[in-house]
Amino acid sequence: MKKNLAWKLNRSKSSWSPYYRVTWYESGKRKERAVFLDWKGDPQLLDSLYWSCRAGQHTNQQQRSKYRWGEVIRLWRADGVIQKKLAAKTKSSYQREMEALLAKNADKDMRNTTRAGLRKAHAELIETRRKADWRIQIVSLLWNYAVNKLDWPLGPNPASGLDKYGVQKPFDPWPEWMINALDAAPSAVKTVGYVLRGTGQRPGAAVGMRWDQFNGEYMTVVDEKGDQELEVYCPTFLREYIATLSVAGSHLIPKNLREPLGYDAVEKAFRKWRETLGDRAKRFTLHGLRKAAIIELAEAGSTDAEIQAVTGQSAEMVAYYRMKASRRALSRTAQMRRDQNGNRT
Repeated sequence: MKKNLAWKLNRSKSSWSPYYRVTWYESGKRKERAVFLDWKGDPQLLDSLYWSCRAGQHTNQQQRSKYRWGEVIRLWRADGVIQKKLAAKTKSSYQREMEALLAKNADKDMRNTTRAGLRKAHAELIETRRKADWRIQIVSLLWNYAVNKLDWPLGPNPASGLDKYGVQKPFDPWPEWMINALDAAPSAVKTVGYVLRGTGQRPGAAVGMRWDQFNGEYMTVVDEKGDQELEVYCPTFLREYIATLSVAGSHLIPKNLREPLGYDAVEKAFRKWRETLGDRAKRFTLHGLRKAAIIELAEAGSTDAEIQAVTGQSAEMVAYYRMKASRRALSRTAQMRRDQNGNRT
């Protein structure tokens, strides 16, 4: 006889099933549970399952911690007082980052989170620095909520005082040579590049554009920051490019018939393509193509109000990149005048 192994007659009383009796202590109290061994009539499988129980490694022996990331997020979302205080935009940002945290950590015990582990995760997201800082911020927010509101015994906040990348300098707009290189880029990168240049949207909104957002000469774009949709004129070059694409779902960059390819997948493909362009391309991001759209519009003689009508960006941001466009135009005029003067001497 194997120790702790017991056979029980099933409810229909047609056969006997093996169970391993498990005991453990919780808050000083002895607990007991019988773990069903799904042996499928195979003695060797039964032996394997039995010894995994003896080693405490059977999946049904693992006690789920109360202090899981998934649980604190569930309780935070259900907290009406907190939710009522949050602006819609802030709540949306929090939810997005919490979903990313849940994807890999929902069942993980918060008490196993270390400062070193957080620092490593932050460093691994260096290509997306805002996302990296958001990750630290959300961990800190949830940790404080668990300790201060739920009285969970977690100890010191591991995210407290961790260095963040902070406010980033404005993105470098793409130079003309890199915009021209888009035609040789992978399909998803090329498409998001054309959409970014033609709409001035944020990359996430560009990746998620649907076919039904294009209607003749006009298109519906998303101002993610202002949480609103805008109907704007679609430039000819974008309309012509869209006409070359095959419809393979509801989105321009499809994952399947109903969903777009995820932003992370497109951004990863972009970074891989960027490597093929050499060191001079390293500093440019997808956001930089959005800024290039402002410069192109400014150089075409558009007013600040007209640029804002297309891109939905703030007056301050438009003014900043307009200066770059003005400097380019002025430098061209000045250098051409010098060339002309030199030809007369």
